[in-house]
Amino acid sequence: MAKMIIDSGGRLSLPHPVVRELGQRTLELSSFSPRHLFLTSRREGESLVLAGELGDLSIADLLSFFNMFRKTGVLTFYSPAGVKELSFLQGEIVAASSSLPEEQLEELLCALGKLDRSALHRARVLAGDAPPTGQLLVDKGLVAAKDLWQAVRYRAESIVYSLFSLHRGSFFFVARPPEFDERVRLSMSTQNLIMEGLRRFDERALFIRRIGSDRNLPVRTGKTLAGLPPAAERMLELIAQGRYPVRELLRKAGGGEFEGLRLLYQLIEKGLIVMEEPPALPLDGDLGDLLSIFNGALTAISRRVLTRYPAFLGEVRAFMGDLPQPFSFVFRDVSLCDDGAVDGGRILANLAGLEEGDKQRLLAEALSELIYMACGVARRELPEAESGELIQRVREVTQRVKSFIGRKE
Repeated sequence: MAKMIIDSGGRLSLPHPVVRELGQRTLELSSFSPRHLFLTSRREGESLVLAGELGDLSIADLLSFFNMFRKTGVLTFYSPAGVKELSFLQGEIVAASSSLPEEQLEELLCALGKLDRSALHRARVLAGDAPPTGQLLVDKGLVAAKDLWQAVRYRAESIVYSLFSLHRGSFFFVARPPEFDERVRLSMSTQNLIMEGLRRFDERALFIRRIGSDRNLPVRTGKTLAGLPPAAERMLELIAQGRYPVRELLRKAGGGEFEGLRLLYQLIEKGLIVMEEPPALPLDGDLGDLLSIFNGALTAISRRVLTRYPAFLGEVRAFMGDLPQPFSFVFRDVSLCDDGAVDGGRILANLAGLEEGDKQRLLAEALSELIYMACGVARRELPEAESGELIQRVREVTQRVKSFIGRKE
């Protein structure tokens, strides 16, 4: 977390992500001590019961607490990846939601093999600016009603299980009646969800150690084995059809990420497949040009600021981790080099699958956020004349990017 100091006038400067999130809301001082300062933004009809930071207090501890004391309300998690919510009714989790793109209903329908990409594209065109609803997919005959309700329940359970991998972020619980559809209420008790979540967390870590990155490529060894289950045979057939990275292979296989990782792990253990690292993506074309422009600005800022503020790169890394969606999607698993540049190859891998124009706009917006933050640190740490000259150069970079994007539209 960013360090802040209350000045002699009692003023406190908040980090840019906090200002962006809170906007012009009125804050109340709820409590303070020599060790903490607690400001809240109240809403009518609900009361803030508990808030904190993930760390020593685990997800299992939190869920057990609300279950044990039979709480009713909504538990919200803010993590570097996005926002997730769990709805409790008398201590039982009845629903879950997520802001992550890969956890949206239509994406999970594709991952489960219930909806193909071309049909999803048609649904998005019909829905316009809003995401396509499950009812629209059913009404247009793109998804069977039975498959939709199964996917809704699967999505809620998957969101709960995904929380067990969170180690950073914050949470808060508000007491209010939860909104949920009784028809798709989670069928498992909260205690069973906790036990299953912990089991999956341990097993998934084991799978990932053998499989490696989701960019790695599964390749058949040529060995055969009789009596494999149908799902394993299907996975081997897909691997034989082309060199798909793990992420794409699991989408094509359907059945969900966890079961897909389990299948790959079992195939590796049986000696039927091996994992190969993907070839390096060339940083050329329009996206490569954009990355070069921004990385030039980032290295110029870093070179100046690091001479006076050695912790600069650590602050930039923390900022990247705290960005909301969709920017956290762009910077997922992206490393920051010692000269301040970002790993362009990892960014391009994250953007794979988007339309070319969307890639350029999203890349430019995400890197602009990073540049804006870096300029703020430069203004804070460098003498006014030096920071002014540097920021003027960055403004020129921003204008180059706007001109570049404008030529492509």
